Amino acid sequence: MTNEVRLADLIIDCPDAQKLSQFCHELLGWKTAELFGNPAVVSENGVMLVFVQEADYVPPVWPEVEGKPQKQVHFDFLVQDLKAVIHQAESLGAKKADTQFGGSQFVTMIDPAGHPFCLVQA
Repeated sequence: MTNEVRLADLIIDCPDAQKLSQFCHELLGWKTAELFGNPAVVSENGVMLVFVQEADYVPPVWPEVEGKPQKQVHFDFLVQDLKAVIHQAESLGAKKADTQFGGSQFVTMIDPAGHPFCLVQA
């Protein structure tokens, strides 16, 4: 027996937990779930994103601006058809970030709660 530490899940603060959970469910195609009374999505290999509604949530500013809320973490999602998934994300309420650094390799998007995430060409 070892004292291995394994990642259990990722908790994401947001202003509307149901809305962001539904967005991720539809974009990623992950199963819906619930953990500790909060909506969640789960991948086929067990990665779980849990959405916690915070009344005083303030979205991060991206790209970072001194003195403004900073992103703490962001997700990169590998996709086969970058253009198609960008379109899908936009149709679900995401938007392309005004500033892009990925060229043809990745596109930075902003989810409905204001979190940046990247769609990366596989």
